[in-house]
Amino acid sequence: MRTFFAIAAILVAGASAQESFKCPDDYGFYPHHLSCDKYWKCDNNVAELKTCGNGLAFDASDSKFLTENCDYLHNVDCGERSQLEPPISTPHCARLYGIFADEKKCDVFWNCWNGEASRYQCSPGLAYDREARVCMWADQVPECRVEEVANGFACPAAGEVAGASGSFSRHAHPEDCRKYYICIEGTAREYGCPIGTVFKIGDADGSGACEDPEDVPGCEDYYGDLDLKSIRKSELLAGIQGSGETRNVAGKPGKPRPSTAQTARPSQE
Repeated sequence: MRTFFAIAAILVAGASAQESFKCPDDYGFYPHHLSCDKYWKCDNNVAELKTCGNGLAFDASDSKFLTENCDYLHNVDCGERSQLEPPISTPHCARLYGIFADEKKCDVFWNCWNGEASRYQCSPGLAYDREARVCMWADQVPECRVEEVANGFACPAAGEVAGASGSFSRHAHPEDCRKYYICIEGTAREYGCPIGTVFKIGDADGSGACEDPEDVPGCEDYYGDLDLKSIRKSELLAGIQGSGETRNVAGKPGKPRPSTAQTARPSQE
């Protein structure tokens, strides 16, 4: 009996709320005064209460109230409309819609649409910042553990690298011919050479540059049988040659770099 009265009270309250809203115009879309994910749709001066998808909120920025737009929560200024529907979660998705950081890897995030998660990974050396919702240098993202920043690579102490330019130096990745680290005032950041090239250790300590694989001993067959001329041409047309971003390329990524005395090693836990 008590349950019946509780349900009845909710229904009455809902009906009263709907009846209390008066459409300002015959047609339009108006924010709910309490809930950020609810809004009123007015059609021929008849109000209908609508709810955005779980994880979306009603964007009330249209001053003419003619736009029906539900956007990601982080894109909407809810103001005093603080109420939300309870979250409905699926694997990797805190709500059915939204962009969410991975729980274990700080360089991975998930774009969720209707509960289906699409995986994205930041470029080497970057991590997903939960506040800014963009990929930033891993050392600037608080959620990244020390071992995740530049894969745990430790920069040489000041004065250890002979010939280094002040507090700036470059170091080969110990496991991948294409990757390398840049140390700036003791902070390591991981970079990747443009597609078709690999990192060549320079003559002086802490130096180096991206060169053709055939010019780097031990890395000649890094790309296997790939047509590097075609790859470089497509990258040039795309306007990204020399950008330093690492992209996934079929072939032999991750081939170990030949061991040399100049190769810096990551710190051990």
